[in-house]
Amino acid sequence: MNSPLKIHPSKTAGAFTLIEVMVSIAIFAILIAAVYSTWVVILKSSQVGQMAAARVQRERIAIRTLEDSLTCIQSFQASMGYYTFNVTNGQQPGLSFVARLPDIFPRNGKFDANLRRLTFSVESTGTGMDSERDLVLRQNPILMDQDADEQQVPLVLARNVKDFVIECWDTNSYDWMDGWDSTNSLPPMVRITLTLTLGDKDNNNNSPASLFTATREIAIPSNTLPTVAQTGSPNGGGGGGGIGNGGGRNNGRGGNGPGGNGQGGKNNGGRNGQGGYQPGGGPPGGFGNQSGNPR
Repeated sequence: MNSPLKIHPSKTAGAFTLIEVMVSIAIFAILIAAVYSTWVVILKSSQVGQMAAARVQRERIAIRTLEDSLTCIQSFQASMGYYTFNVTNGQQPGLSFVARLPDIFPRNGKFDANLRRLTFSVESTGTGMDSERDLVLRQNPILMDQDADEQQVPLVLARNVKDFVIECWDTNSYDWMDGWDSTNSLPPMVRITLTLTLGDKDNNNNSPASLFTATREIAIPSNTLPTVAQTGSPNGGGGGGGIGNGGGRNNGRGGNGPGGNGQGGKNNGGRNGQGGYQPGGGPPGGFGNQSGNPR
C-alpha cells in the first residue's frame, strides 16, 4: 500500500529590501565624497606649499644676487660718468651700479668681461588679471649699451613683488636714507627690503599671512678711488738744499712734474759741499764746486 505524498515547505534565503539598498548606497556615496574632498584639499595644500616654497626660494636667490653684486662694487672718481651709483624708490624702484663680478654670477657666460653695470628694477608684466610685478636684472659691459636681448628678456629674480625698498646709510645723520645724493662716493651700507605676495591673485593680498618680507643690511667693502690715487700727484716735491763745509744756495726748487721730480740743490760755496737730496725723487747735487744735476 502506497504511503501518502508529503509536501515539505521550502526554505528560501533572506534578501535586502529596497530601503536597505538605498541606505547602503547613500552611506557609500558619503564615504566617497569625504575621501574625494580630503584628496582635493591635500592636492590644493600641496600646490600652495610648492608655490610658496618656489617664491621664497626665488626671493632668497634675489637677495643673494644683490648681496654678491654689492660686495663686488667698484667706483673711480676720475671716471664717475661710468661708475655712478643710482638709487630710485617709489612706484618704479631701481638700483644701478658697476661691479667686478665673479665667474659664478648669473649670465656671466654671456659676457666677455666681468666688469659690468647691473640694473635692478621692478617692472609690470602681463595685462588684466594676469599682470604681476617682477624684480628683473639687466647687465651690460661698462663701455657698451644693453643689447636687444638683455632689454627684451631680462633675468627675472622674483615674481609678484609688492615692495622693493633700497636705503643707504648716511654717516652725517647716522640714519637710513631712501636715496643717495653723493655722486662722488659710495654708501658704507645698503639695506634692501623685498616683499613678495604669496597669496592667489583672487585674494585681496592685504593679509599678513599672504606676504613674505625679507630685509638684508649689506656692508659695502669698497670706497670710491680718489682721482689723485688714480692719476698721480698733480705737483712734485721740492729739492733739498746743499750741505757741507761751504754753505749751500738755491735750497730746493719746487718740483714741476707729477710724482715729485724736484730739482736738486746746488752747492757752490766751499769744499766738500754735497748737494741735497730732494724728496721728489730727483738726483742729488754735485760735490765741492760742482753744481747739482737738476731733473
